[in-house]
Amino acid sequence: MQWQEVRTIYPDQYVLLEILDSHTKNNVQFVDDVALVRAIQSADEATQELLKCKNNNIVYHTGQEKITIELRKNPFYRSR
Repeated sequence: MQWQEVRTIYPDQYVLLEILDSHTKNNVQFVDDVALVRAIQSADEATQELLKCKNNNIVYHTGQEKITIELRKNPFYRSR
């Protein structure tokens, strides 16, 4: 399913998605194809679902034009 289809069906709300196809350019992942898992009713529920996401699942808001994910090499690296 294309992101624009999801945006049309579920306007202005959070959705749980599975990424089916994407490409990467300059440390940014551009999502091309998704499978809708379910709609999410509130921002609090979206946060809880996001914390539980694994593998290719993401929570995203349909108010965004495109799905882009910034890739970081060391997301847990901390310095003093």
